[in-house]
Amino acid sequence: MSTPALVLADVHKAFGKSEIIRGASLSVPAGERYAIIGPNGAGKSTLFNLVSGRFNVGSGDILLNGRSILGLKPFEINRLGLSRSFQITNIFHRLTVYENLRCAVLWSLGYKYSFWHRLNGLKDAHERAEAVLEQIGLKRRRNAAAGLLTYAEQRALEIGITIAGGADVILLDEPTAGMSRSESDAAVELIRKVTVGKTLLMVEHDMSVVFGLADKIAVVVYGEVIACDTPANIRANPKVQEAYLGGHAPVESHA
Repeated sequence: MSTPALVLADVHKAFGKSEIIRGASLSVPAGERYAIIGPNGAGKSTLFNLVSGRFNVGSGDILLNGRSILGLKPFEINRLGLSRSFQITNIFHRLTVYENLRCAVLWSLGYKYSFWHRLNGLKDAHERAEAVLEQIGLKRRRNAAAGLLTYAEQRALEIGITIAGGADVILLDEPTAGMSRSESDAAVELIRKVTVGKTLLMVEHDMSVVFGLADKIAVVVYGEVIACDTPANIRANPKVQEAYLGGHAPVESHA
């Protein structure tokens, strides 16, 4: 049996006397797309921050490709092959689209803090940045300042930055938040394309996005994973309906 890409093992996290994550456990196989859903305040973003190293785990363990990442800083976890986006667009607004992507690939190609390299002479970084530009559909906006892009284009660029370093495990935090339906549909197709062969874990409120992308859905309520199953089984799960929607209606794919 292959090693899961990501494992949360009885993870707990409290802020003061408030326990936010209460023994969350989840195993994400390599190459699959998982979505985390749940009501507001369930602990979804806190889980993301624990996995990416922004918060320290209270107790339990988190494994990335079989290795514990407890105590590691976010950049150390990133170097082990995990990259994440944020709810709020996180880009360099004054740099061009191309320059944003080139920044994202430099460390993964081994340049680190090599100040003696001339950026324009880094052929491999240039080729990788150009390839990601093509993937995310922003080639015609290559030389535009990132701050001048539309909101949907900025989100596409952030996804590009997230994948540019070549990470195998991708975390996307509400990637379609604030988008129109047509923009959201385009984002789903982009995410599907750029995560082929990678492991995806995303937090998303738009159920049409969740049911359109996820192989499995994990439902988090009061800091616990109460169910993890296929979209069809999650939609029909009475326990999920009661906890997530108060028992008033089934989980719909077009909510």
